[in-house]
Amino acid sequence: MSKECLVQFAHVNSVSLAGQLVGRKVVWKQGTNMFMGKIAGLHGKRGLVRVKFQKGVPGQALGTAVELVG
Repeated sequence: MSKECLVQFAHVNSVSLAGQLVGRKVVWKQGTNMFMGKIAGLHGKRGLVRVKFQKGVPGQALGTAVELVG
């Protein structure tokens, strides 16, 4: 289980757009389980962000969608 993941949002493709997301919260849902995380910073120059989750997310989370909450 990993507490940090790299996330790419569909509408974000630049550092300036990704920088506006830093500090916002995301949720990854699996059935009734919810894993809350916070966007901690940028990764690279193409709009990827680094998300730190409170609890480690399982490997099934890789390649799936997260929801931007706040």
